Amino acid sequence: MSAVYVHEKAGKDVPEAGSEAEPFATAAYALFTKGDDIKILTYKETEEEKGYVDITQSALKKAKKGAEGLKKKAEKAAKQPEPAAKKATDAPDIKFTEDKSLPEAKSIKLGKIAENIDQRVTVRGWIHRLRVQKGLIFLTLRDGTGFLQVVFTGDLAKAKQSQELTIESTLMVKGTINKLPEGKTAPGGVELKADYYEVVALAPSGDDAFTNKVAEGADPSYLLDMRHLTLRGDQLSAVMKVRAALLRAVRKFYYEESLTEVTPPCMVQTQVEGGSTLFKMDYYGEEAYLTQSSQLYLETCLPALGDVYCVQESFRAEKSHTRRHLSEYTHIEAELAFISFEDLLSHLEKLLTKVVQYTLEDPVAGPLIKELNPNFKAPQMPFKRMEYIDALDWLNEHGIPNEDGEKFKFGDDIAEAAERKMTDTIGEPILLTRFPVEIKSFYMPKCKDDPRVTESVDVLMPNVGEITGGSMRTWDLDQLLAAFKREGLDTEAYYWFLDLRKYGSCPHGGYGLGTERILAWLCDRFTVRDCSLYPRFTGRCKP
Repeated sequence: MSAVYVHEKAGKDVPEAGSEAEPFATAAYALFTKGDDIKILTYKETEEEKGYVDITQSALKKAKKGAEGLKKKAEKAAKQPEPAAKKATDAPDIKFTEDKSLPEAKSIKLGKIAENIDQRVTVRGWIHRLRVQKGLIFLTLRDGTGFLQVVFTGDLAKAKQSQELTIESTLMVKGTINKLPEGKTAPGGVELKADYYEVVALAPSGDDAFTNKVAEGADPSYLLDMRHLTLRGDQLSAVMKVRAALLRAVRKFYYEESLTEVTPPCMVQTQVEGGSTLFKMDYYGEEAYLTQSSQLYLETCLPALGDVYCVQESFRAEKSHTRRHLSEYTHIEAELAFISFEDLLSHLEKLLTKVVQYTLEDPVAGPLIKELNPNFKAPQMPFKRMEYIDALDWLNEHGIPNEDGEKFKFGDDIAEAAERKMTDTIGEPILLTRFPVEIKSFYMPKCKDDPRVTESVDVLMPNVGEITGGSMRTWDLDQLLAAFKREGLDTEAYYWFLDLRKYGSCPHGGYGLGTERILAWLCDRFTVRDCSLYPRFTGRCKP
């Protein structure tokens, strides 16, 4: 078995590579080129040592998937007809210029097409789709605000420059926007008949063509490596547009409810959800963490600013590979003063119904949600209320076991699978309340009628599970100190948080929403990774 060398930084993925002097850049290409009967050595550099070592089993598994993808690409390329770039060598080298006798072209974004029918315009964007015919070229241009079908005829279509156009090339095009005849289809029901264009930047063809870089059906890990390119796809870009509209809707709702937006720190020295999920960092010689939640800081704002919220990144060091976990996510959090637990539940119902309503009413996001999730039904108030102990009864009655394969008993945490099964079966939003003290955070107060449980709530949605968690906050100093003692927390580090209970405390509560989980529910995505611009999770911190 021959040894093949891989060096991610210094190597090159060319057939003749593979030696220690000229290594491959990726193990996937090594397997694709040399076959399975090879020993792969990858270059590693740490503080202790540097040099070539045997590839790990997990990296080998990933490489095999990548090699399979490269094989499929090669097979697909072999079946393709002669590339347009080769045919273009026979096309006439026509030089065309802009006709200055035409009306001046108005520069617009593609989102403004409908307002400029029968007008001569200038548009700029990327070639999203391309179809070259004899004497005619159809292309779909994309600029992020919309799509537009563009038609080249005459010399514009025949010219060598036009015949050599490629997917993802950038163009500036001038022409007139016309409504399409009956029976014809294109984005917005219009097309632009071009009279002049310029190539701003030509994308590669052949092996480096965009469609080869991000081939449909490629290994998910490879597509994440290529996230900077896959974002240009129809579905991922649609989710990002819905995300923007959702965050606008959140801020609109909070403005209507008179909440003030604040921006708490992300570097902290206190914990909120337990030390096992903290990312530690060296902060000028002191130990600090990336925040799990901004809740404690939001509480400090209540006496000064009244009800507050933030839209901030939170970080959880959970080594979890489930489809609903991220190591970094956009956390929508709010704290409300002088409320009861019932007020908190009513507020959450109103928040979710209004935010979804506003997002669906958005002229861009609304149609995209219908396209991505045609069966989506907006939640309606009131939500179903269910206590934790009633949920245990429901799960046991329906034969759904706990994580040990036994019947649920008081104090058990309801794992994701069981929670999802219950929520999907019931088929409507659920406010799941009153969780046991031992499975909830130190700051959650006990219920007056049952000290075994807390004034806490999770909002569960069909097809996605928990999207929101919240509770009332312990506002009595003695009770909070008792909770600190129970959890073994150092009160000195939380002096500022304890001061809130000394200087004018009040009943208050709050919650946190995971933006990506709400998007997965709205857009019918299998994983929250599809709802983050550049998802971060165990083993993934690039590009």
